[in-house]
Amino acid sequence: MLRALEIRDILIIDHLDLAFQPGLNVLTGETGAGKSILLDSLGFVLGWRGRAELVRAGAPQGEVTAVFDLGPDHPARAILAQAGLPDEGPELILRRVNTSEGRKTGWVNDRRVSGEVLRQLSATLVELHGQHDDRGLLDPRGHRAILDAYGALDAERAACRQAWRARVEAQKVLDQARQALAAIREEEDFLRHAVAELTKLAPEPGEEAALDTARRTMQAAEKIREDIAQASSALGYDGAEGAMANALRWLEGAAGPAEGRLDAPIAALTRALAELDDAARGVADCLDDMRFNPADLEDAEERLFAIRGLARKHQVAPDELPELAESLSARLAALDAGAGQIDGLERALSEASRAYDTAAAALRAARQAAAARLDAAVAAELEPLKMGRAVFATQVEPAPPGPEGGDAVQFTVATNPGAPSGPLDKIASGGELSRFLLALKVCLTGEKQSGATLIFDEIDRGVGGATADAVGRRLQALASGGQVLVVTHSPQVAARGGHHWRVEKRVSDDVTTSTVVPLDARDREGEIARMLSGDTITQEARAAARALLTG
Repeated sequence: MLRALEIRDILIIDHLDLAFQPGLNVLTGETGAGKSILLDSLGFVLGWRGRAELVRAGAPQGEVTAVFDLGPDHPARAILAQAGLPDEGPELILRRVNTSEGRKTGWVNDRRVSGEVLRQLSATLVELHGQHDDRGLLDPRGHRAILDAYGALDAERAACRQAWRARVEAQKVLDQARQALAAIREEEDFLRHAVAELTKLAPEPGEEAALDTARRTMQAAEKIREDIAQASSALGYDGAEGAMANALRWLEGAAGPAEGRLDAPIAALTRALAELDDAARGVADCLDDMRFNPADLEDAEERLFAIRGLARKHQVAPDELPELAESLSARLAALDAGAGQIDGLERALSEASRAYDTAAAALRAARQAAAARLDAAVAAELEPLKMGRAVFATQVEPAPPGPEGGDAVQFTVATNPGAPSGPLDKIASGGELSRFLLALKVCLTGEKQSGATLIFDEIDRGVGGATADAVGRRLQALASGGQVLVVTHSPQVAARGGHHWRVEKRVSDDVTTSTVVPLDARDREGEIARMLSGDTITQEARAAARALLTG
């Protein structure tokens, strides 16, 4: 609910403080007194795009502050949270400044914000309805959402959105699979050749290093094996070992006559023979280890070179060849299995599409049913508004599919039987349009209160008498439990207000200013009498005003 509006230095308003109330608030005054400036000022603080020049002549800047009361679950709180703005309990304060140079700056609860944030908040705070309202009921872009809200179609819309997401995801997965398969098919010949080559060679991790070590060992063995064999022969029985054994035998035969003088040489020679035996055995073992078939060296070199060549070809390390073989084999398997996979994904997309079509059809049926109920409700409202012969129709037509279904919704009217129907703002005249909008808003609101302040800008234009009284009664009903602001020239509508302000234009020292005066009971009688009779208020006009106020 709009609780307060403070305007400083805007157009012909010097300083104005307004305190609005729940229920029906009416603003009256002569044409040109400045009623539209109040709406311009409110639209400015809400971030709406309006007049470019708003600052009062001679003032450095203009400023508007609006204070709203918010309920605990008011949708504006979600916007505050999303924008990272403070939520200070039941009060929301919007302020916006326009300098004489044209710069505009806005604040929400003393935090600077963009005009876009103000506009997002305004959608939850205020609904403006009138002949030139391009944000509300006259905007065909919002008619589908309005119908869905009227029909309480949240469940059907949620099911449709979920089915749409599933369909989009199925299409995405299928497209990706097709692209991947197409890319693999472009290199099918390479894959088959590479996999066959790798499979035939079958390299193992670490094999290249092992082959290199074996090759080096065999190459080294070729060079030194002859020397080791000669050393083994020299150390053998026919060489050093035999000579030393013979020498030991001869010395042992002469040991007795030598009377102990050969004991030490014999012991040393015995030890030397033992060491010589160990050396000969070690050399023989080494010689055995170096014994290899020259064909083994040739095989090792051939495989080593093949592994290294394949690694260079694929630009990987030799130890990465097994992993590469596995990867290429998987891609080849994907190619071979690709057709089957695509078939499966196409079936999944078909199933998701059928599920979406079913959900969209259910939503369309629900919308058509809601449209029929809305049309009947509006027709019932048009009768007391003296438009019983007019036809209001909610058209639900096929449209490109999307998350909200495949329907386009538009409110159309025909003002007379047999006359062509068309969009609200194209077919209806000013007075007719106002009554259509009022009837539609009454039906859409019903028992539900959105928490937004409803503003009707001269919605009673072109009507009078009993029709104007019917308009007033419906505005009064809309205001029950909420808040409605109406700018009106109709005494019948003004008499239904719970709170009444008169907009006046004053001239002092050749300076024109506009002000707003709250009216008490007697002032209201005089204002409604003026609206009935003009500048000269007669007793008859006062009596008629009293009758309206008490009626």
